[in-house]
Amino acid sequence: MQGKADMHLMYGADNGNGRAALRLYQERFPNRRMPKNTMFERLHRSLCENGSLEATSDTRSGRTARQPRIKESILNIVHESPQTSTRATASRLQLNHSTVWRVLNENGLHPYRLQRVQALQNTDYSLRVHFCHWFLQQCEAQANFPSDALFRDEATFSQDGIFSRYNMHVWSTKNPHGTRPREFQNSFSVNVWAGIVNDYLIGPYLLPARSNGFCYRIFLQEVLPELLQDVPAVVRDRMWFQHDGAPAHNHVRVCNYLDGTFPGRWMGRGGPVRWPPNSPDLRSLDFFLLEEHHLRDYR
Repeated sequence: MQGKADMHLMYGADNGNGRAALRLYQERFPNRRMPKNTMFERLHRSLCENGSLEATSDTRSGRTARQPRIKESILNIVHESPQTSTRATASRLQLNHSTVWRVLNENGLHPYRLQRVQALQNTDYSLRVHFCHWFLQQCEAQANFPSDALFRDEATFSQDGIFSRYNMHVWSTKNPHGTRPREFQNSFSVNVWAGIVNDYLIGPYLLPARSNGFCYRIFLQEVLPELLQDVPAVVRDRMWFQHDGAPAHNHVRVCNYLDGTFPGRWMGRGGPVRWPPNSPDLRSLDFFLLEEHHLRDYR
């Protein structure tokens, strides 16, 4: 035990450097049997996790984290701060990073990424609930109702694209101080329309840079029918149309055209069924299509 105490003393004297601690230990105790440099860190970890320099049976089998006291401390931290990191938890408890991972995995905890969602106003909640109740009622009355609805969305892509400094790098023997230009003086953007109905992808289609009610009505009247040519006629005949509350969507000519083309079968701000504001997450496209294009096709 005295030897282990001296080893831990040398480890502290050299600020937790195992190799330096071994050299100092050799100088101080030349007649003793020399351990491996990794033994110094093991002793320190055992003292922090077990309160003793003696390795327990759990420590020897690499199962230190299963001790109730350590496990409880880790789980308490994660319960209080669900967004904390395993490294922050390990540093706080002076544990090995892999120890924290093991405890969390053994208790069925997994790191789930946060999902960006649309911010809601106080008045939005009741409208969303009302729409969801109506939608569920339609599903009960007609099982294939979700497939008969043309859900669409529009997105703007610019030449700046999507930039993450954590995922983009330059390989070089010396730092080239690489950059990626952004906020161009002569910038451009592309407006893309896309929809999904009955497992058919409609579009994508490039809209004018600045859309208004007149341009949008022309799109609905002349372009959309061509995009729907591959959709079976039986689906088109009972199809519902959905769009949100963009200014161009609420133009009187647009509403009149939709009333004539989809009588009683369209969802929108001024339609027979009011589409709740700030609700892109209620559309099927929000779960895959446009986000995928953002990340892959329009970089």
